[in-house]
Amino acid sequence: MLATFAWAQNPAILQIKVTEGEGAVYAIGTRATRGITIEVTDETGKPVDGATVSFRLPANGPSGTFSNGSRTEIATTRGDGRAGVWGMQWSRTAGQLEIRITALKGQARAGTVCGVYLSDSPEARASTARIGPRGHKWLWIGLAIGGAAAAALAGTALAAKPTSSTATAQGVQIGAPTIIIGPAVP
Repeated sequence: MLATFAWAQNPAILQIKVTEGEGAVYAIGTRATRGITIEVTDETGKPVDGATVSFRLPANGPSGTFSNGSRTEIATTRGDGRAGVWGMQWSRTAGQLEIRITALKGQARAGTVCGVYLSDSPEARASTARIGPRGHKWLWIGLAIGGAAAAALAGTALAAKPTSSTATAQGVQIGAPTIIIGPAVP
């Protein structure tokens, strides 16, 4: 009966999902102000509490150390199945690196990698970390606003269409590369 109870506590299959940190860009030689967060679930998608999670940085090339000074950090998942690390001190070697993540609970084990990039660009130095697709939020908002403005101006330009056959092209120019919205020139 005890074996059945222990089996009920330990999942047969673990799954790991990186929920924060994938694709982050950090300046070389800096300390990470954002971390890597993962979620461990069982075969039914239910969060796994108390799983041991190992985060391991590469031994050479672009790498770093965790706040404990080593290349490996151990964490335990909470009731929501999440565990994370942050405060990594990045090396001075630019390039992509993969952080190996392994979760263990009972006899079940799972692994994945989280890719980050260490950069020596001025942009990376100006920002401590930019996170993948979510880090482009303001770019997408700006493009949406610019697109809406361009559509409104195009509608105005088309409404003021010249009636003369010798008309010249009228339109709106938007940034580089130049985009001209208006009637075509023959």
